[in-house]
Amino acid sequence: MDGHHRTERFTDDLRRLAEPIWAAQHAHPFVRGIGDGTLDLEKFAFWVRQDYLFLIEYARLFGLAAARAPDLETMGRFAELLQATIGTEMDLHRGYAQQFGISPEELERETPSPTTRGYTDFLLRTAAIGDFAELAAALLPCMWGFSEVGRRLAEGERPADARYAAWVDMYADPEFAALADWCRGLVDRLAEASSPITQRRMEEAFLTSSRYELAFWEMAWALERWPG
Repeated sequence: MDGHHRTERFTDDLRRLAEPIWAAQHAHPFVRGIGDGTLDLEKFAFWVRQDYLFLIEYARLFGLAAARAPDLETMGRFAELLQATIGTEMDLHRGYAQQFGISPEELERETPSPTTRGYTDFLLRTAAIGDFAELAAALLPCMWGFSEVGRRLAEGERPADARYAAWVDMYADPEFAALADWCRGLVDRLAEASSPITQRRMEEAFLTSSRYELAFWEMAWALERWPG
């Protein structure tokens, strides 16, 4: 996997490397519970509150990506993602939270769990001191993973709870898949122009984010809090 005579996409290699982690995500009781509508509402409400905090830091990541982007087109795309996240998506999240009885004040009062803190700190650390190619590889599993989860759940029966059905619809949306595809294409292009050493770092960043994605489901399932 040295980047020469490559017959498939670099991101296909990444996905294969991460397959056991991604398979564990699809099999996780939190994900399965959304799909069949049996997930405990307290667990899901905890996920909504933590994901709100995650999105704030993910938007910050887009800002850093825009600042570090190697060309104007990529810079513009990340600037759009930043605006869409802090504008549209955060508003949608607040509205969605209200359907679960979570007020905007509650969202603002929420403190990050150890996993949320660890994941966002890893992403921002990579954005701050890693190569731009590492940054792109680190942010890909969130977009791509949610798109894949949404599409797979949409293939099954719709959950009876309209709130869970809306969640599946949101992540199964073709527009969301197109966003993930754009990010994959960026990672592929960056890998082609990178040294084998940088490609290894991209792999490590992708795997670490994939592990955190799995840990995020487990965090919500266990209602994880700091000890003490």
